[in-house]
Amino acid sequence: MSNTNLTETRFSSFELPEKLQRGVESTGFAFCTPIQAETLPHTLAGDDVAGQAQTGTGKTAAFAIALFNRLLTSPSPDWRNQNQPRALIIAPTRELAIQIHKDMVEIGQFTGLKLGLAYGGTGYDAQKQAIEDGLDVLIGTPGRVIDYFKKHVFNLKAAEVLVLDEADRMFDLGFIKDIRFLLHRMPPPQNRLNLLFSATLSHRVMELAYEHMNNPKQIEIVPEKVTADKVKQSIFYPATDEKIPLLLGLIKREQPERAIIFINTKRVADRVWSYLEGNDIKTAILSGDVPQTKRQSLLRQFEEGKFPMLVATDVAARGLHIPDVSHVFNYDLPQDAEDYVHRIGRTARAGASGTALSFACEEYAFSLMDIESYIHHKIPVESITAELLVEPKPPVKVERKRRPPRKGSRSHHRGHDHSRHHRKG
Repeated sequence: MSNTNLTETRFSSFELPEKLQRGVESTGFAFCTPIQAETLPHTLAGDDVAGQAQTGTGKTAAFAIALFNRLLTSPSPDWRNQNQPRALIIAPTRELAIQIHKDMVEIGQFTGLKLGLAYGGTGYDAQKQAIEDGLDVLIGTPGRVIDYFKKHVFNLKAAEVLVLDEADRMFDLGFIKDIRFLLHRMPPPQNRLNLLFSATLSHRVMELAYEHMNNPKQIEIVPEKVTADKVKQSIFYPATDEKIPLLLGLIKREQPERAIIFINTKRVADRVWSYLEGNDIKTAILSGDVPQTKRQSLLRQFEEGKFPMLVATDVAARGLHIPDVSHVFNYDLPQDAEDYVHRIGRTARAGASGTALSFACEEYAFSLMDIESYIHHKIPVESITAELLVEPKPPVKVERKRRPPRKGSRSHHRGHDHSRHHRKG
């Protein structure tokens, strides 16, 4: 993390419990990011916070430190049963829940507090058993958390801390009724610490905050630019049949060490993957219908450098902290301007620099006006030269191993990865 991304506030300036301070020091960071410096004085004093900050600015550590401080300085009540978690963290996607758990395990490694996960797609019985065995902190997605709650695997009567991360995304994905269901089954807001974080503090997000929180402090970290300053952005205007040759040419020119290529649909993602593999570029593919266990395996291999390229739909755009992503390619421009920010936010993490190259093709060029309006600046245009258009080798065959649909299943409705088939978390 570079100094430009930090404040002069040291973590050591806060009176944290010694076990927590050791965990913070183990991360290697001594100075707070702006969202941490602004929220921690309030949250450590017991005040609720609704915080706005860009992706990749340290929101997880901000709420993790406040949560651990509360649990370490406030003894667990004598009447609490082992299936009553003391803190609940809700995230809109599986990937974000997994990332939060990973970060919090590191920060809380000396606290003795037990953390567990609840998310859909895999591990139903193992997750259930871990909750029944006793957890201090439950981190999960709405669908799986409510599933366990309704089956009396746990209850929220002893909850002392609530965290809602990416609250704006909860609305986008249709989770807000599920969130309200859980909030109504917790102790009253004044009896717990409530922390809400969101990329935007819109009217609907703040309405949720004031309804279910105790007079929250509203903290907004808004940089001059919506997009990260250290991302070099460029836009190209290819014809549809030029997109594959241009992508191959840019990969040859840029020589990215680790890159994510964003696509809007699963069908096109398969096509791009098949061309990259056919042109000797080892690539992983990540989309909403990839089983959760395989998804985690692919992400781990991508982080370890076994695949230099990751072709992904927007399921990978939020919440993932994959270190050292040097390039983001928007093979398809996103249809939502905010998704552009989250996509290119996968590079230039924690003060590093990165490159974002986008294609305004015939199908998606109409999105560019909204994107540039949202980010408050024009994206520099690059010309497509003959040298950038590489004649591709034939694509490899995409193997489709489709499971027979279950009776009443809606799994054949693939569509866009933002669809409601994600509701199960």
